[in-house]
Amino acid sequence: MRLAFMGTPDFAVPSLAELVASGHEIVAVYSQPPRPRGRGQQLQPSPVHAFAEGLGLPVRTPASMKDPAEIAAFRALDLDAAVVVAYGQILLPAVLDAPRLGCFNVHASLLPRWRGAAPIQRALMAGDAVTGVQVMRMTEGLDEGDVLLSEETPITADDTAASLSERLSRLGAGLLPRALGALERGNAIETPQAGEPTYARKIKSAEARIDWTRPAVEIDRHIRGLSPFPGAWFEVDDVRCKALMSRVAEGAGSPGQALDDQLLIACGSGAVRLITVQRDGKGRQSADAFVRGFPVPAGRVVG
Repeated sequence: MRLAFMGTPDFAVPSLAELVASGHEIVAVYSQPPRPRGRGQQLQPSPVHAFAEGLGLPVRTPASMKDPAEIAAFRALDLDAAVVVAYGQILLPAVLDAPRLGCFNVHASLLPRWRGAAPIQRALMAGDAVTGVQVMRMTEGLDEGDVLLSEETPITADDTAASLSERLSRLGAGLLPRALGALERGNAIETPQAGEPTYARKIKSAEARIDWTRPAVEIDRHIRGLSPFPGAWFEVDDVRCKALMSRVAEGAGSPGQALDDQLLIACGSGAVRLITVQRDGKGRQSADAFVRGFPVPAGRVVG
């Protein structure tokens, strides 16, 4: 099939790789414009941009797909379909309707649960036992289109946003050849979404701070759902520290109180054991390595 691919982060790279390996003609790859990154704040291409260039695919990085000139250029590609994976821009009906078969999105939830920007993080933070990935037809409404294919995966106590994202990205990539093959043959089954929708609003920096008055099970989910970015954080002696991995543990005390010298922290009910921590300006460390250089003795209250 003659395709355009539209994606930006690491999550989207396996999908592009799968389309190329399946023999589809990728006539254009769209990605967000290069952004300043790193200490030198040099402009760097997105992961999808860099991967596509490495394969010799043509890459376009429009600032806005609402620009009439960009819409005209997209329509002129004469596409069979477009595949969209975490692109990061709203597509107008003039774009969605341009390909012969339409535009299709790889979405990291079991719709209509967790429509929107942060489905992986919100599923973890809500304590969902299962999530999944779906290939859906894109419509003007937010993640409201019919679903072509789905695959589920359990959410474990070891999952973080990073581990779950990696697993879902590969599951989604595996669905694409099947979905596009069915579309090409004309026997795709498109199923309307059923059930009450929930919305995965964008993660705001203000909600990343850990509220130790909450129950331990909620704090554990909060930590893992925001790991590694933006990172749930707390303070010790006015130094910001990110908690990147945790476990629910037995213990009781004043919220935020260290119950031992190895980062067992009391919550509103129960306690969490911090497993991986990152002090501001430092690399990630195990709790043991962290407290060797930055002690948090029993009885200390963290903020």
